[in-house]
Amino acid sequence: MSNKVHVVPHMHWDREWYFSAEESKLLLVNNMEEIMTRLENDPNYPTYTLDGQTAVLEDYLNIMPENKERLKKLTQAGRLIIGPWYSQTDEMVVGGESIVRNLLYGHKDCEEFGPVMKLGYLPDSFGQSAQMPMILNGFDIHRSMFWRGTSERMGTTNTEFYWTSDDGSKVLTQLLPLGYAIGKYLPEEKEALAKRCEKYMPVLERGATGENILLPNGHDQMPIQQNIEEVMVQLKNIYPTKDFFLSSFDNLFEELEKKTDYDTLHGEFLDGKYMRVHRSIFSSRADIKILNTIIENKITNILEPLASLAYSLGFEYYHGFIESIWKDIMKNHAHDSIGCCCSDKVHREIKERFILALEKVDRFIEFYQRKIVDSMDNAIALDKLTVFNMLPTTRKEVVIGKVITRMKGFKLVDSNNQEVAYTIETKQIIDAGLIDRQIVHYGNYDPFVEYTLQIDTTIPSMGYTTFFLVEDTCSMEVTTKQANHLENEYYVIEVANNGTLTILDKTTNKEYSDVLLMEDGSDDGDGYDYSPLIEDVIFTSNDVIANTTINATDLTSKAIINYTMEVPKNLQRRSEGFIDATMDFSIEVGLKKNSDFISIQITVDNKAEDHRLRTYIPQNIAGKVSLSDNQFGIIERPVYDDALDYWEKEKWSERPDTIYPMLSYVTLKDASLVAFTNSIREYEVIGDNYETIALTLFRSVGVLGKENLVRRPGRPSGIKMETPDSQMLGTITMDLGISTYASTNELATKAKAYTTPLVSYNKMPYNAMKLNNSGKQTPYTHSLFTQTNKNIVISTVKKMEKEEQLLVRAFQITKEEQTIELNVPIKKVTNLNEETIDSNNNIAYNQVKSFII
Repeated sequence: MSNKVHVVPHMHWDREWYFSAEESKLLLVNNMEEIMTRLENDPNYPTYTLDGQTAVLEDYLNIMPENKERLKKLTQAGRLIIGPWYSQTDEMVVGGESIVRNLLYGHKDCEEFGPVMKLGYLPDSFGQSAQMPMILNGFDIHRSMFWRGTSERMGTTNTEFYWTSDDGSKVLTQLLPLGYAIGKYLPEEKEALAKRCEKYMPVLERGATGENILLPNGHDQMPIQQNIEEVMVQLKNIYPTKDFFLSSFDNLFEELEKKTDYDTLHGEFLDGKYMRVHRSIFSSRADIKILNTIIENKITNILEPLASLAYSLGFEYYHGFIESIWKDIMKNHAHDSIGCCCSDKVHREIKERFILALEKVDRFIEFYQRKIVDSMDNAIALDKLTVFNMLPTTRKEVVIGKVITRMKGFKLVDSNNQEVAYTIETKQIIDAGLIDRQIVHYGNYDPFVEYTLQIDTTIPSMGYTTFFLVEDTCSMEVTTKQANHLENEYYVIEVANNGTLTILDKTTNKEYSDVLLMEDGSDDGDGYDYSPLIEDVIFTSNDVIANTTINATDLTSKAIINYTMEVPKNLQRRSEGFIDATMDFSIEVGLKKNSDFISIQITVDNKAEDHRLRTYIPQNIAGKVSLSDNQFGIIERPVYDDALDYWEKEKWSERPDTIYPMLSYVTLKDASLVAFTNSIREYEVIGDNYETIALTLFRSVGVLGKENLVRRPGRPSGIKMETPDSQMLGTITMDLGISTYASTNELATKAKAYTTPLVSYNKMPYNAMKLNNSGKQTPYTHSLFTQTNKNIVISTVKKMEKEEQLLVRAFQITKEEQTIELNVPIKKVTNLNEETIDSNNNIAYNQVKSFII
């Protein structure tokens, strides 16, 4: 067959990796000048692709703002190809809204310059999410290009195919079977060039469904290949029957779209047969990944709906500030960055960006709460405790809120001046200078007292209610008492001598034992992959002696479990049979009245190296399929991959371990116990009958890349570089939850409730940060809207980017089509790019839709 070979000049821009972002920016200035100069002066050099991400432009213009018009001229002429992403996102451990915003802000950035490349270009992401075709279609993108994750097991040996999601979305995909860099630094000398091409051309020809073949001419941080036209003359000499020409990805797809008889592939791509997907990278540098989870959930579940609520009350919606926070964390969502397969200095920069982003989110949440509460009148009392519920359903539950006061005693009243009962969980003295330095400046040193209050109350949907502190002569003593177990209307929880839990589900009379048993094994892997010693020694917390204290009030019960687990200090000591290091555990387990959630916080002080720590959630059934969430949906995965039986014989690039990512929950199909997470995002189903979910708490390794791993033979991934920070020495905290469920349909709504806690704001007469009166008056109680179809999960509430309207994004995981039902009118339906489309209010299985309200 005569082939048309599309040689596409591009550069793959890892913003950071084993080098820092600041190092790469210096190269970027040099590379961009060469690219622009070539495009401006050589009409025969048609296009250059800037890796599908606008963060490259942002970094460049921060240094060279004077060249903005040059960039705009080239992009508007279609010569410099930009977008559609802001950054080259990971698809496994970042949430759906993060991926949507990545495309949204990438498109927005492109508007200022020129056309956006309508291609889901993710050339190096470590696996492909099953929901990606739907997300791409939401931006009117119907083309996809990637490298990692497929094999013939998915249904084709071709490199061009259709890829579909559960909702019916479809993209035409061009696979990069040998990666994005096979055309890097092509030699001009004929013999050397022929030798290079002999490796690649047969593979490209074998997978092609037609005459079009892609030869990407680029690599990581690679400068433009100035002699590419001379190289192409030699290519034509070597292959006289083939037509080599400079092209673009768009040109390639225009040719591919002339035919339609492609194979169709469906779902998630996580096969490591031909290219490494790093199945256990989901737990590398767990501390960094935990920060990402916390921030994602706070932005989407608290900050944006709170900002929308404030906007509905007349306050400004600060789009620019919110976008800046998203971009802060999306810089960290590049595959290497959030994969945490980087050098220590880069990990420190990534972590610092997350820490700053979290501070911005927390302060922004507090700011909006304050604006709303400060604008209430003080007819009942100035001191207030306002509780915000950012779920679209009314919540009747125990509120835990903090108030700070100088009152010797107070009672709580509601907006009708009716007294509200409360329980004092804790109290502590607060120095007046920490409240407002002006107080002590004028000689008033009387301390404040901070009370943690428990209130059994009802909070309206997507809204708030306010309680008032009225001075009183009541007792202000802590009322907790010791107990020997935790209990509420749903569960009885006993703590064993070794710190594990036995949970009795009162509604079904089922009992679960050995919950939160700890497992520690060797990790001879690297920043990319877990890999145990061949002769591994596994330690568990089965024989530890725990010190447990259980305290209860009328509304809550809480267990504090402390113990020390002895383990080997490192790989060598483990191999030699020594136990000479420790991990100190502090585990907090909590129950609230009338709540079917068990809250769990695990803090570990790790003093050992080269190991992996997991905790067990036993299910009491033999498992075949796990259920966990991906972006805007649910995914089923087998607990055992048949390829484990033959991967070595077939010489896979890596072992197909059934270690998987989740975003907020995981359970077994037909089980009744589910684990939730607001921290770590990796699990594996283990046990003789696959009856136990093992959640990876962290991995401890000391190198970026290592060769010849037990589970990943051959060359190192990345480079060989020591990363002592990745040993995770010190303290790390994980927030988890456990609950029972009766139907799979409940999982997504329960996960949304778990990751959307009630938040509160305490208004008092003092604040170091002064604000003038807003001139507005807000009600004591308010609800933005209520959702009535409980099968729908509202994932996002935000103000639209370009219109004075609020947007609600929703998905659902039931097999039957559902209709979104709100107590406010739904005006229009939009795509994910916030453009109005002709559609109805129905949502299919694993489908996400956006609505203007």
